[in-house]
Amino acid sequence: MEKTLPKLKIPRREKRAKKTLADMAHKTGQADILLYAVTLLLVAFGVLMVYSASMYNAAVNFGNEFHFMFKQLLGAIFGLGCMFALTFIDYRKLIKARYIILGISIVLLILVFVPGIGVENFGARRWINFPFFTLQPSEIAKFAFIIFTAAYMAKHHKRMTTFKGILPVLFVGVVICILIILEPNMSITMVMGLLMFAMLFMGGMRIKHFVVLIIPFAALIPTLILIEPYRMSRLMAFLDPWESPLGEGFQLIQSYYSLGSGGFFGLGLFNSRQKYLFLPFSESDFILSIIGEEFGLFGCMILFAGFVFLIARAIRIAQNAPDRFGCYLASGIAAIVAIQTLVNIAVVTGSIPPTGLPLPFISSGSSSLIVFMSGVGILQSIARSSHKSVKILRAK
Repeated sequence: MEKTLPKLKIPRREKRAKKTLADMAHKTGQADILLYAVTLLLVAFGVLMVYSASMYNAAVNFGNEFHFMFKQLLGAIFGLGCMFALTFIDYRKLIKARYIILGISIVLLILVFVPGIGVENFGARRWINFPFFTLQPSEIAKFAFIIFTAAYMAKHHKRMTTFKGILPVLFVGVVICILIILEPNMSITMVMGLLMFAMLFMGGMRIKHFVVLIIPFAALIPTLILIEPYRMSRLMAFLDPWESPLGEGFQLIQSYYSLGSGGFFGLGLFNSRQKYLFLPFSESDFILSIIGEEFGLFGCMILFAGFVFLIARAIRIAQNAPDRFGCYLASGIAAIVAIQTLVNIAVVTGSIPPTGLPLPFISSGSSSLIVFMSGVGILQSIARSSHKSVKILRAK
């Protein structure tokens, strides 16, 4: 019989040296300036477009045309603080805090259903009412899931090829999805489901396990639509919006008018006509329609290029991450930005049934803006500890 070779053990002194080098790299490493630049440009453009899309609506309903813009600007300021703070905090500290962050996010999702705490709007309970602001817990839950999953996969990466190994990630993801769908919020539930599969795939889940899981997941979608009449009516409106032009099909038709009238170069900034109470949620879920109307296809393509560039920088940071946790964490953040952006584009263009989902960094909503900017801060923290920073230190 062949003798098995003994496992090589790394001396403790060498492990300490590597850890010290990584800590020094984070303290002296450089952030990704281009990532900062594209993020700030997207946020600034978002504030501008929130004002343009909501100025008439805000003036009519709140007596102040800057109402939504001020809220977005305040969210941008808080998001900026979180982004820079997380840049200088070692991302590896999130490993120890993963259960606390996940626990807080689940508690917040539960508090949505508590009378007097949760806020009901348009028949859904998705927000928590605080003295000076409202919070949407589902936005936090997405990033809490990314942190938990990245930490778990980094520690148990060898088990990710087994079905038993992926069960903890599935369990946490399903619990979050159930709490979100009960609000009800099918759009964020779908995004969470896609994020879960994306992270499991990045973690090494086998194709056969993917197929076994995707079949019931795909079958669940029509079931959720059939059990809720309003979802069924939305689906029928998606198939033929002109069947109910003043009902469920109204929003999609108005979105078509907005995008169509923009042409290639658009009508110009502040010149949208659909924002005059024709297009519902023009400053939030359907802000891309107003962007298309005012800046045309050309302007939308520039905006999409900005998102592609941001996602590409996140993937590059993942590739250069000094450890598995950093790689999975950066990949998860890139995945959620990509998934949510693509779903929002698909909704606005009528490629999938209409559903409420903000466009990252752009749509009105402080919770979403702060959380996504915080995600960029985590990316910057990983970038500061990258292999490039370690190599520079070793050369000194």
